[in-house]
Amino acid sequence: MENCQIEKRAELEITPVSKLSNRKQKKKKATSIGRLAAGWMILQTLFLATPTLAQQKSENTLSYSQFLEKLENDQVTKVEIDETTSTASVVLKEQSQDDPPREVVLFERNQDLIPKIRAKNVDFSITSSIDRSTTIGVLLNLLIILVLLSGLIMILRRSANASGQALSFGKSKAKFQMEAKTGIQFDDVAGIEEAKEELQEVVTFLKEPERFTAIGAKIPRGVLLVGPPGTGKTLLAKAIAGEAGVPFFSISGSEFVEMFVGVGASRVRDLFKKAKENAPCIVFIDEIDAVGRQRGAGIGGGNDEREQTLNQLLTEMDGFEGNSGIIVIAATNRPDVLDKALMRPGRFDRQVIVDYPDMQGRLGILEVHARGKKIAPEVSLEAIARRTPGFSGADLANLLNEAAILTARRHKEAVTMLEVNDAVDRIVAGMEGVPLVDSKSKRLIAYHEVGHAIVATMLPSHDPVEKVTIIPRGGAGGLTWFTPDEEMGLETKAKILATITSTLGGRAAEEVVFGRDEVTQGAGQDIQMLTNLARKMVTKFGMSDLGVLALEGQDQPVFLGGDSSSRNEYSEEVASQIDIRIRNIAFDCFAKAKSIISENRVTVDRIVDILVEQETIDGKEFRELLAKFSPVYGSSQKTDRMHSLLSKS
Repeated sequence: MENCQIEKRAELEITPVSKLSNRKQKKKKATSIGRLAAGWMILQTLFLATPTLAQQKSENTLSYSQFLEKLENDQVTKVEIDETTSTASVVLKEQSQDDPPREVVLFERNQDLIPKIRAKNVDFSITSSIDRSTTIGVLLNLLIILVLLSGLIMILRRSANASGQALSFGKSKAKFQMEAKTGIQFDDVAGIEEAKEELQEVVTFLKEPERFTAIGAKIPRGVLLVGPPGTGKTLLAKAIAGEAGVPFFSISGSEFVEMFVGVGASRVRDLFKKAKENAPCIVFIDEIDAVGRQRGAGIGGGNDEREQTLNQLLTEMDGFEGNSGIIVIAATNRPDVLDKALMRPGRFDRQVIVDYPDMQGRLGILEVHARGKKIAPEVSLEAIARRTPGFSGADLANLLNEAAILTARRHKEAVTMLEVNDAVDRIVAGMEGVPLVDSKSKRLIAYHEVGHAIVATMLPSHDPVEKVTIIPRGGAGGLTWFTPDEEMGLETKAKILATITSTLGGRAAEEVVFGRDEVTQGAGQDIQMLTNLARKMVTKFGMSDLGVLALEGQDQPVFLGGDSSSRNEYSEEVASQIDIRIRNIAFDCFAKAKSIISENRVTVDRIVDILVEQETIDGKEFRELLAKFSPVYGSSQKTDRMHSLLSKS
């Protein structure tokens, strides 16, 4: 929550940090104004002193010493002293009548000068010119005052704008469109047909409300879209807006909450006020769990600002005042953390589950995203849909986009199945690394992966092998893929045990072929995964002789609410029994995996030789090689064919 607040502080137009920066800016402005005033005063002094300096630098000037020297030598005929400027105009004998008099700068006190002039019988007079220095000084001071006043007015205007922005904290940041031209219709949304049918009624009510009101039906106040990330919740909201053609408000749940208490509630009020003015309309709140979490949950209580915002949202959706004509659509992938008051009918009347698509849904999604791409005729979208169980709509869109990028990189004109397969491998396992050279490490990785594949293929309850490769991807030196025959759903005890056994197939192959002292850490992640599965079998699924007891609850972080004290649901004696059952499951499955590898030792060696040479074997080729080299697998295949023929007859 603290990180979210730090991010939102950066979006605020005025925060304590920005206030501090404003103070610094004002201080800088005051300093600059002071410097400007000092500059004007210096300029004023220079301006007033300019005439004197100009006179000194003029060609018609005499220095005071030169003037006294010429006066002693009887070369001066006329002297006129100006008391205002402290200068003297001197006419010399050597000058012609057309030459201007020479200018002499006098000192402030010239007590001995006048007697000397009179002693020489020189034409002497004293005058006073007009003093403009006072006027110029006043004008310059007035100019400085005007500059200071203009700077003060700018500061006041900025502070007024800042206060206005502070008052706009409570304004809603929702994006508003009178006619939501999202460019997305229901035809652009595939794979979630049940959700589309539920939301189609909302669109019909907005377009033709009289059909429902005529028989007394009321408009649903809220629709909550629940589903994993990437399944199309936001896309559905855009499709609703595009289909209904009514005013559409969209906002994220995190945009309500700010660092100041009360701002979020004010924004909720402003949002619903605008919505009431434009009813009927749609208000879409994305990621509502950011503001709708359970109140008072977590260590130390809840967040006051978020809880006030949630309380205001509850009141606006179904409080004392009605909000007829406003449909609130919210999306979240964490419905378990939402407050119970938010989930009740009257606020969110409907909860639409947007889950992972099935095979037909994936096919529809692939058809939608393949519209704007050049795809080769031999590419089968149905085969891609069968190979991608558990993919969300966003994953499938990314799959075709990655395939198109690979096609452009390889300078091809259309996407082929090779690019699609490479894109699937990249999304599932990561980027392809540099293949290893033929060495002991390469053969060891090959034995490890072939061990996984052979053990899984020999177990009837396991999913079929899709591909075996020793090309590094991500952080793995080699990988073995499995593709389920049917959609992921309920898993039997036999299938879980088969998964654990095949997971141990790599370690079993290393131990059988190279010996116990030559096993590597490559099975570390496999061991961690099978331990978690075995623990769930004993403590959650009731698949052991301890009985059908839930010995461990759901894993839930403390901040989501509930009891923060962690306590075991069983005694120390039962804990030791759980450890024994988990160990027995792991040991039994490992013994079975070693038995399968030992029985097919020759087959393992032959397939490893082929895998080291080719580096990748697909599932169909692997099963053909296994049927060719393994008499056990070949006889079982013939038996299965006979049983299938008898059942058909």
